[in-house]
Amino acid sequence: MAPQLTPATETEAAEIIRDHAERAVPLEIRGGGTRAGFGNPVQAAATLSSSGLSGILTYNPAEMVMTARAGTPVAEIEAALDANGQAMAFEPPDHRSIMGTAGEPTIGGIFAVNASGPRRITAAAARDSLLGVRFVNGHGEVVKAGGRVMKNVTGLDLVKLMAGSHGMLGLLTEVTFKVLPRPKTVATIVLSGLDDEAATHAMAAAMALPVEVSGAAHLPESVKSRFLSGGLPDGPATVLRVEGLEASVTVRAEKLASAMQRFAPTTRLGPEESAVLWREIRDVKPYADGTMRPLWRVSVAPSQGEKLVAALRLATGVDAFYDWQGGLVWMRMEADPEADILRRYIRALGGGHATLMRASAAVRASVAAFEPQELALALLSQRVKAKFDPVGILNPGRMTTGEPA
Repeated sequence: MAPQLTPATETEAAEIIRDHAERAVPLEIRGGGTRAGFGNPVQAAATLSSSGLSGILTYNPAEMVMTARAGTPVAEIEAALDANGQAMAFEPPDHRSIMGTAGEPTIGGIFAVNASGPRRITAAAARDSLLGVRFVNGHGEVVKAGGRVMKNVTGLDLVKLMAGSHGMLGLLTEVTFKVLPRPKTVATIVLSGLDDEAATHAMAAAMALPVEVSGAAHLPESVKSRFLSGGLPDGPATVLRVEGLEASVTVRAEKLASAMQRFAPTTRLGPEESAVLWREIRDVKPYADGTMRPLWRVSVAPSQGEKLVAALRLATGVDAFYDWQGGLVWMRMEADPEADILRRYIRALGGGHATLMRASAAVRASVAAFEPQELALALLSQRVKAKFDPVGILNPGRMTTGEPA
């Protein structure tokens, strides 16, 4: 196993990267290690972790902006926000259970992979909360981009570029991001008995209503019993979340339930059950099964998710459930990853992308974990990578950069 380097300061991190760049020795860039095994395998002499760069630097609840070192545990961030009635709107997921890993999720790791939970459909992605970054590029240089307020757009594109770059452009050392008031209460309307197609229509209708649905997911019969310890009503469950002030939630939930009765029988979950359910959806609980069976995270148009799953079920063994109004499909294959079939069907249904979240080492060595890029985009990605990391020492091969479709 490659040794892990854990610098305690940004300067130390820069020295480590500069030294490895001079010797052309690759480094695996990592946060808390909770997504180890994600992406294409990286052949590196050592792992460089940001976990030693920890601590909240500035946080004024009145400004609703926080700056923290990249290795700060997400739990520490959430505790500080919760004490002030605030939260990260994009609901950062915890993937340890599906990846079979330990460690602590870090705030830098969340932004490095652009990890976003069920509220993504209304609150946007993690990258949309990111205001500023500091990072060390492949030259060993410290780069600062962005600022503490959104109107300061200096370097804003560079900030967005770092979000979702998976450590291939630099080691994040500091992040500045906006937060929002935490919803005072939450309710969930459960529609029972709908098949995947009918559920897709019901979710679309719910999102079109003026009731501010903040979560829309469909849990087919094959996975439904794995949520709330089997406490959901009989049959497949289509779940719709409403959040906000208590009086407002009461009125909006009633309107939503009334409108949804034309699709299926409805029941309502209170705040405690709702909080547990949406955390389990966020963290993909059905597939926290202790196996390495291939697990895909598929993003398509919300109207196409159920069609994709239906087509795949005619070709191979697959289990799935839907978040983001059907636009995010969590898909576990029973045996082979079937990457070629999956990606061919995605193209036939209008496009999207499939990311292999989990698989055995043998599968990861032979299957592109990220959607192969079109030629023009692949060439652009190569140029960006060369600018930030000319020697190519940062997470080489982690993504499909440079491998055109």
